Amino acid sequence: MDRRSFLRTTALGGTAAAATSLAAPAVASGKVKLTMVTAWGRGLAGVFDAAQYSADLINTMSDGTLEIEIKAAGELVGAFEVFDAVTSGQADMYHAADYYFISQHPAFAFFTAIPFGMTATEMNNWYYHGNGRKYHDELGEIFGLKSFIAGNTGTQAGGWFRKEINGPEDFNGLKFRMPGLGGKALGYLGASVQNIPGSEVYQALSSGALDGTEWIGPWADEKAGFQEITKFFYTAGFHEPGAGLSLATNLDVFNGLSKSHQKIIEAAAGYTNLWSLSQFLMNNGSALQRLQAGGVKLLEFPDSVWDAFGEGSKKVTEEFMGDDLFAEIMKDYQESMRASSGWLTRSAGAYRMQRDRVLG
Repeated sequence: MDRRSFLRTTALGGTAAAATSLAAPAVASGKVKLTMVTAWGRGLAGVFDAAQYSADLINTMSDGTLEIEIKAAGELVGAFEVFDAVTSGQADMYHAADYYFISQHPAFAFFTAIPFGMTATEMNNWYYHGNGRKYHDELGEIFGLKSFIAGNTGTQAGGWFRKEINGPEDFNGLKFRMPGLGGKALGYLGASVQNIPGSEVYQALSSGALDGTEWIGPWADEKAGFQEITKFFYTAGFHEPGAGLSLATNLDVFNGLSKSHQKIIEAAAGYTNLWSLSQFLMNNGSALQRLQAGGVKLLEFPDSVWDAFGEGSKKVTEEFMGDDLFAEIMKDYQESMRASSGWLTRSAGAYRMQRDRVLG
């Protein structure tokens, strides 16, 4: 499908059009105030931290002339309603994982994660020095958004299960929480895939509404308390090898800001991206040790399961290759990933293997 015909042939045209008739940002005493809605429950480890950090940076860097009022999930709109809130003008900006919005356009997945996709380093290479940011802009313009990457969780864990996974057949009928294209890939393995906001996952797993869940990794998962429910934890997953978080502003609102305020938002998002990734990576190691000491069994999927993940992921990709924009981004994304990986594997990858061997 031609990207310019996309709006004409879907109901999304109304959403995008609505974004073009917004009032200017609220201005009082020379100060601009914007409302940020988030997909995160207040205090949700790492992800809400990234939203709060970006808001605080903007407030400080602007010397108070651009004020961000942050709303956690449920305080103004629900976690998965932030996209509509910003495109319609109910709120000015959101902080979320863009793959929550693949029903709007599947290409949003590229700016969080796709199965067997980029690590955080590879993502940054593509986004800042390849065509990633250009495509984020192009996609955002369809819906009246100006978006920036503003956080990354690093490589996410395979998740928590009530029983060990010995083969692909163990996913058949399994009620499992996984958003994005990874969740669609699990559907090809027969899983009953659920998309539940992060703040609701503990209760769903505890009640038996879920048989398992992925969330982020050792630190955020420990904070969420999943180890209180089950002790089977798979430490590597296929679905989010470097999950980006996005800060998106209504495009008309963004264009109505001064150039300095626009640059402040861009700079705050970029620094939050670095800060967020470091926060997750700094905390994951010690959290993993605590989980293991508390009786959590650290597991890896067998090769047969990884192979099934790969087959499911290929089928998901094929579903969307008929969309011109998705196909174009996928080609560019994979070319950049191969180029980055070629060097990283031979440099940092080889070094780390030798370091672990020498130091024991």
